[in-house]
Amino acid sequence: MKLTNYRIFGPVPSRRLGLSLGIDLVPFKTCTYDCIYCQVGRTTNKTIECKEFFPVEDILSQLKEKILSTSFDVITFSGSGEPTLYKRLDELVYEIKKLTNKKIVLLTNGSLFWNDEVRKRVLDVDIILPTITTVFEETHRLIHRPHPKLNINQIIDGLIKLRNEYDGKIFLEFFILKGINDNEKELTAVKQTIDKINPEKIQINTVVRPPSEKIAVPVSSEDLRKVCDFFGNKAEIIAYIPRISSTEEVKEDKIKAILEMIKRRPVKDIDISNALGIDINEVHSIIKGLLIKGMISEYEHLGDTYYVSKEGQR
Repeated sequence: MKLTNYRIFGPVPSRRLGLSLGIDLVPFKTCTYDCIYCQVGRTTNKTIECKEFFPVEDILSQLKEKILSTSFDVITFSGSGEPTLYKRLDELVYEIKKLTNKKIVLLTNGSLFWNDEVRKRVLDVDIILPTITTVFEETHRLIHRPHPKLNINQIIDGLIKLRNEYDGKIFLEFFILKGINDNEKELTAVKQTIDKINPEKIQINTVVRPPSEKIAVPVSSEDLRKVCDFFGNKAEIIAYIPRISSTEEVKEDKIKAILEMIKRRPVKDIDISNALGIDINEVHSIIKGLLIKGMISEYEHLGDTYYVSKEGQR
């Protein structure tokens, strides 16, 4: 099996994790779900069968080279499918911890933790980021179009079992969609379930990049703030949705978000576009203005242009 059949990508800036080095463990697009909001596209292989899609030894070989040639904050299992479908995930985690002391993060839809073996495989991961959208089966099927052998009750039960067995941190993403799971009944029921799961953080997200289906519509920034307040002190908004009040205010929000990212570390234009969901041409326009004003500077490294904050250089 060729190394090109899987990807180690990045590092890329992440609003939640810092600079993330990604490992994609499943073929495109192998998943337990076919979510209407997925930015990767429609699922082509919907399955709940765990497999060793790629050899652990090959993944580690490529990862070693990447670790030696780049800097990053975390290693993240994510990408173009559901990483908990990877059958040798626990072995991979064990070997990665021999290579680096960076935290290992699992970005998952959370649909397989009812499976005892899947839970065992993730116990040594440092941070798990599962997703919840609803506690109602009809809504669950509308949003996620899951594998027919999955149901919402078993999925929630799996998340609660994970919490009871797992000593690491759980940052639970609540993904909200306008007109689907943003009503009082949905939010109240989800909050009660989140209290049972008891994550360290509740991260509220909505549609930012083009989804698989047009019915996946983002909620407003005002509604995101209301939901954040409703969920309590553990909740934070991770979606970048500018206030829709005037063209100037929207642009100002984007400028602030870009400056905040550049303050953290040098980034490329494509990093900004991907992380914040801003069209690359608009990123270029904003960056040009910031350069003219002297608020940021640029430098070349290995043929790429990076932008750095003047404030961060002081």
